[in-house]
Amino acid sequence: MANRNLFISIPGKLLPHADVLNREGAPAYGLEPKHRLAQYAVTGCLNGTFYAGAGEQLATVLGLCAEVDGAFIAKTAVYCRRRGYMKDMPALLCAVLSKRAPEYLAPVFAKVIDNGRMLRNFVQIMRSGAVGRKSLGTRPKRLVQKWLERASDPQLIEASVGQAPSLADIIRMVHPKPADATREALYGYFVGRQYRAELLPEALARFECYKHDASVGLPAVPFQMLTALELRTEDWAQIARNAGWHALRMNLNTFARHGVFGVQGMAGLIAARLRDRGEIERARAFPYQLLAAYAAAGEGVPAQVREALQDAMEVAIGNVPEIAGKVYVCPDVSGSMASPATGFRKGAASAVRCIDVAALVAAAVLRKNPGAEVIPFEDKVRQIPLNRRDSVMTNAAKLAAIGGGGTNCSAPLALLNARKASGELVVLVSDNQSWVDARAHGATQTQRQWEVFKQRNPRAKLVCIDIQPYGSTQAAEREDVLNVGGFADEVFNIVASFASGQMHPAHWVGVIEGVEL
Repeated sequence: MANRNLFISIPGKLLPHADVLNREGAPAYGLEPKHRLAQYAVTGCLNGTFYAGAGEQLATVLGLCAEVDGAFIAKTAVYCRRRGYMKDMPALLCAVLSKRAPEYLAPVFAKVIDNGRMLRNFVQIMRSGAVGRKSLGTRPKRLVQKWLERASDPQLIEASVGQAPSLADIIRMVHPKPADATREALYGYFVGRQYRAELLPEALARFECYKHDASVGLPAVPFQMLTALELRTEDWAQIARNAGWHALRMNLNTFARHGVFGVQGMAGLIAARLRDRGEIERARAFPYQLLAAYAAAGEGVPAQVREALQDAMEVAIGNVPEIAGKVYVCPDVSGSMASPATGFRKGAASAVRCIDVAALVAAAVLRKNPGAEVIPFEDKVRQIPLNRRDSVMTNAAKLAAIGGGGTNCSAPLALLNARKASGELVVLVSDNQSWVDARAHGATQTQRQWEVFKQRNPRAKLVCIDIQPYGSTQAAEREDVLNVGGFADEVFNIVASFASGQMHPAHWVGVIEGVEL
């Protein structure tokens, strides 16, 4: 008799054989080039991860760009900037377009290079030689010139914060033509040439006066321009009052270091602004940003401000859709998930880990979907009681505190099958580097367990949310299986669209293909 363990039958469809090995050397399914590029674009931050170095990520992205058409590179650049909120990767893709498919660079440039930091990223990448050239070239140079010429005075002042290259370096490189005497004075100011002081924008004129006479009051310039000056606690408090919502969220520790929360009423004022529904909606805040702020907040940040971040989270998850039917969400809490979500970067690694992102997704889905069940897993399923009435931050913290063990993506599906459970949607949030359940032949164990679940629940769908860029999955893409990457709230919308049957036949790649240039 044939070995029944080796040739065990799974009812239903003929399952695809695993065709690659993942980073743990275990069988997996390789994603096709467009899908892999999309995954790297929305999860890769060009920093080291648990399994891959920054240089390897860069080489992989450049290799994938050589395999796909220029239009898809352009659409991916727009998607990962506009809907994935990435920074380095969309600038890199624009730089690739300048050499690989220059006809697509102009249509996407303004959509992707939308602020001074993105402009500096693009120029830095171009000059590095990473995409095969060490100069801007005629077309990119012209686009950078147009960016500078069309930018408003406040945009240029904002862009002047930052180095390597600085705004002054860029101006010297591309020689933008000033439209009038005012802009000529502004360019002269930035590059250190002679300029007519009376023609400077009011904010810069006041900044120059403030350097010599603090009694004129703080100028309305980015606070980074003021930090080299001797600022009083009252000045820092005024900076906090003037800050936009995102600047407020991102600089809580800075304000704490400079005594802002010791100024009467400031803690309450900042807390009120952070939890203000109108400001949150205008800032288009999404849950990951608030989780990052909450995780980074040091001991000097008052409890009421930290609580305001939790309140803001409750507002932000208003974008998380409700999903009809029984939903199971399964966050990976294994050891590899303890790495920073945006990768290792000396002195600048994010306080938010992959496990925090997975826990956040699970807690947000639980909060918005009363019938949802959370099944955390590592080498086995871990049981943890969660109350959907608790705050998202509280439940996310409980899940993230589990941590450790190997990765077994099939474990939650095996549990559901042992229970004979029914349901409409299963969501796995993982780095997909499953190895504990590795099989020597045939389909992965995740694929096999999913097929068993499907026999009981023929209308059910599986979503694998990947939050690290490794290019493989444990469940092959098909009509009932979606592989999607990223940690912005766009992922929630895609999951809901897939669950409701509204997704493009090409799934996530189809969403990107639909981006208008």
